[in-house]
Amino acid sequence: MTIIYSEYFAILIFILVSVILSTVVFGLSYIITPRNNDPEKLSAYECGFNPFDDARNKFDVRFYIVAILFIVFDLEVTFLCP
Repeated sequence: MTIIYSEYFAILIFILVSVILSTVVFGLSYIITPRNNDPEKLSAYECGFNPFDDARNKFDVRFYIVAILFIVFDLEVTFLCP
């Protein structure tokens, strides 16, 4: 049984190092980055008016169908015209 465990030991070490490294990098990026409220970030969009509705509203299914059809037919056209 020790032979089987010794083969998986390298994978365990790799997973532990990757988890520790990702935690350290995420923690450092959270600590180092500035969190200033920039007036440009808080200003209106390029169109000039403030957003008037929540961005998490549900879309109608027709928008998704149109987008999928556009992607499908766009790919068909690229295959037709080499």
